[in-house]
Amino acid sequence: MARPDKVDAVADIAEQFRSATATVVTEYRGLSMTQLSSLRRCLGTTTTYRVAKNTLVSRAARDAGVEGLDELFIGPTAIAFVHGEPVLAAKALRDFAREHTALVIKGGYLDGRPLTVAEITQIADLESREVLLAKLAGAMKANLGKAARLFAEPASQIARLAAALRDKQQEQPTDEPAEDSSTPSTALS
Repeated sequence: MARPDKVDAVADIAEQFRSATATVVTEYRGLSMTQLSSLRRCLGTTTTYRVAKNTLVSRAARDAGVEGLDELFIGPTAIAFVHGEPVLAAKALRDFAREHTALVIKGGYLDGRPLTVAEITQIADLESREVLLAKLAGAMKANLGKAARLFAEPASQIARLAAALRDKQQEQPTDEPAEDSSTPSTALS
């Protein structure tokens, strides 16, 4: 019969699997408690970093419908449950692993499928959602400005053409009537 504390732990981990937008499985062997605390601070408030027994995590993943991670639950395992932007959590884990070689990223889970270490690194290399949205907005604004100039160009061409025509008409009528009036007077003399 299962102990109530383990049943509660499995239920809690399964709920975190269900509610997380992404998960990253790591090995933390060799990290001190202060380093783990520092890692948790680096991950921020939207990511929960939890150390758990492999059997409990495996059972919780099965209960949550998460498949394909069983081979990652070997050795000391800690899981980062991301409840916010996966890019920010992946960057924080990657940067922390660069500084502390004891942290090893084993893999992860996102959008209903397991992730390899290379895929997590690609996610970490992406810019944050806010930066990408800002770039998209800038590109859209630039295209709207180009469109506005293109739509205004025919009207400005017509205005320039009308001004040139008006200038030309103002120059020509003053010369022609003087010649017509002088021609008959020379013929009479």
